[in-house]
Amino acid sequence: MNDHPPPFADRVLDLVDRIPPGRVMSYGDVAEYLGEGGPRQVGRVMATWGGAVPWWRVIRTDGSPPPGLEAECLRRWRTEGTPVKGERALMREARWDGIPL
Repeated sequence: MNDHPPPFADRVLDLVDRIPPGRVMSYGDVAEYLGEGGPRQVGRVMATWGGAVPWWRVIRTDGSPPPGLEAECLRRWRTEGTPVKGERALMREARWDGIPL
């Protein structure tokens, strides 16, 4: 496997790196913002190369954290002040539209 991400992955990682603290985007939001790929492709990028960006800010559309990373994700959300109810981000309040704050 190539150690350097392909161009699509670079675009995904660049966008994820720009999501402000306390805000989130769903996998589908990322794909829609970029105008390419889909939630699964974004998920694959995050699983493969997402460790160097704020991965906890990319979540499922229902506000739930990535599988297997729930505790770490919740800890980071609480530290950043992400609107949370139970173990999910409140998408209505936390979703970032890609416009710089």
